[in-house]
Amino acid sequence: MKEKKRVLIVDDELNIRRILQAAFDRNGWHSMAASGPLEALDILSQGPVDCVLTDVTMPDGSGHDLRRTIAERWPGTPVVVMTAFGSIPDAVIAMREGAFEYVSKPFDLESLKKTIVAAMGGSAKTGSRHKRATPGPSRTFIAEAPAMKCLMEEIAQIADSKATVLVTGESGTGKEVVARTIHDLSPRNGGPFVAVSCAALPETLLESELFGYEKGAFTGASGAKAGRFEQADGGTLFLDEIGEIPLPVQVKLLRVLQEREFERLGATRPTRVDVRLVTATNQDLQRAVDDGAFRLDLLYRLQVVEVHLPPLRERVADIRPLATHFLEKANEENGRQIGGFDEEAMALLERHVWPGNVRELENVVERAVVMAGRDAVTLETRHLPPALRSAA
Repeated sequence: MKEKKRVLIVDDELNIRRILQAAFDRNGWHSMAASGPLEALDILSQGPVDCVLTDVTMPDGSGHDLRRTIAERWPGTPVVVMTAFGSIPDAVIAMREGAFEYVSKPFDLESLKKTIVAAMGGSAKTGSRHKRATPGPSRTFIAEAPAMKCLMEEIAQIADSKATVLVTGESGTGKEVVARTIHDLSPRNGGPFVAVSCAALPETLLESELFGYEKGAFTGASGAKAGRFEQADGGTLFLDEIGEIPLPVQVKLLRVLQEREFERLGATRPTRVDVRLVTATNQDLQRAVDDGAFRLDLLYRLQVVEVHLPPLRERVADIRPLATHFLEKANEENGRQIGGFDEEAMALLERHVWPGNVRELENVVERAVVMAGRDAVTLETRHLPPALRSAA
């Protein structure tokens, strides 16, 4: 039997260690975790590892010092450095000194795993270099605010279960990001992730879109079609704006949750599926129940586990790293090389109440990147929207 690759994760944040261990173990590796350099050295002394993934700043020591010690005591062991955006120059220096690669937080799990694979196939001493793993399109949480750090830990625990999840929060807070992260960290991550916006589909089409139909089920049904539940079989189905579905469809959805089966429109036999359901809403579903617009028994089924996303105005500590993340993304998508924000512009972003939450921040940052003609985003007339500038 082929021996599993051994990966050591060194980070002082428990939720980061849990998320990475869950992802690496599902990738077929044997992952170990240390809360700092001292614990990491103790693990390394007990046996060789194939790759070390380390943060830079930790309470009991520096990731750079750990990397240097590994190079002296266990030469040839590749070390990948995790760093915040503001520390990227330090990470470049680390690579010159022998680090295999660096990844910037927040990282995309799939890109990070590819970097680890590349590291285990090469050596830090050979000078092998690969393109830096960059964050995916809002696929990974940025969690500097205490509430979001707690949320990341909750998500890591939820992902391993089969429980149905209801994600609540204002529009633009990132509810689909939560759903995708739950899927990515779950045993179903090799299956499909199917997302449906219930509010975007007319009532007459929603049932056929979710459950599919047989040939001749209605005028224009010239052939059979699988619905979204069948498409998500073996994976995760995400229903956004779940409060918008009509009562007749709620009845059919309730049956799927209870019996794990449904009937296509026009079918005479039930179809069984293995789907994990994650739903989201920005409405008060209990109020909808009181108004007779939502079934109470369905609500109970949907909120086995509830995850609430706080609005951006309540997580101000996340604005700076989020803005930096979106700036890098906008640079890449628009062919720009804007270096960052001056302090006046950043202070303005941190004072804004962001009624549109993270989605609004992303749009503002992309506009600033497109409009800025210098190395940094400033408070000059063209860079930030008039509404924000007038607030200054």
